Amino acid sequence: MRASRFFLAALAFASQCFALAPGDHDVRFQAGALERHYIVHVPPQPGPRPALVLNFHGGGANARVHKEYVRMDALADRERFIVVYPDGTGPVRERFLTWNAGACCGLAAGAQVDDVGFVRALLDDLAGRLAYDPRRVYATGLSNGAMMSYRLAAELSGRIAAIAPVAGSMVLVRFAPARAVPVMHIHSVDDGRALYRGGLGAPYPLSNTRVLHPPVEERLAEWARANGCGPEPEAQERREWARRPGTKHTATRYAYPGCSAETVLWKLTGAGHVWPGGVLDYLSWLLGPGTRVIDANEEMWRFFSRHKRNG
Repeated sequence: MRASRFFLAALAFASQCFALAPGDHDVRFQAGALERHYIVHVPPQPGPRPALVLNFHGGGANARVHKEYVRMDALADRERFIVVYPDGTGPVRERFLTWNAGACCGLAAGAQVDDVGFVRALLDDLAGRLAYDPRRVYATGLSNGAMMSYRLAAELSGRIAAIAPVAGSMVLVRFAPARAVPVMHIHSVDDGRALYRGGLGAPYPLSNTRVLHPPVEERLAEWARANGCGPEPEAQERREWARRPGTKHTATRYAYPGCSAETVLWKLTGAGHVWPGGVLDYLSWLLGPGTRVIDANEEMWRFFSRHKRNG
């Protein structure tokens, strides 16, 4: 009888783990008053309790476009973690979508959409479809999606183990994180849209909409203080990449010392408002030059792998 109960429990656990087969799945579910959508990519051999990476698209994009652009799935298959690409909200289904990251962006911020509540509901919904490790849930994103990952670190730190924002600074009006959260920020000083030193970015196409961006280093320093770090980051390594003769991109890694939660900056030159290592010539007329001076996916996974949420 005892063996039979053990077998049934093991079968139930296995069915939970593999409720979603390897590959891509579109999921729609009710989160509060809104129907929401996300794409989940399950690797071929995820293991019993894989890590989970939430990857948020930029303002005006959507989950599917972002998924193809950042090219994270191949790394997920190799390292056996799950990637979730959520959709924001907007005036048209799966078009012109944004995130309410605080003071930005678009209709999501204007309508005060509860995107933190959405992510909490997403994690609960996904837990009913497969078994991931709740101690290894990470967040990243591009631009407005990067801003969203900052908001989650500050307001959903009980569920988020670490974040790695790309080309988007923190735009929270009130910054009071409940706990220290590891942060790795990736940004180019030559980003013409999310300005590294702060200020109004270029207008979005077909509109006069401009976003006021805070200085990257100033906002990251706030996290460094919250994470118990020393006051000045230290340069640790520098890389170079020449796309064509006379065109050099650089990436310098800075790490804050003495942190209770690791705090890192990858400071790039030569690249635009892009995902390093993503599709190289994607919308270069709008976003600026792509780069392979670093691979954002590889660097953030190396960073995430060092961190696990306690409790």
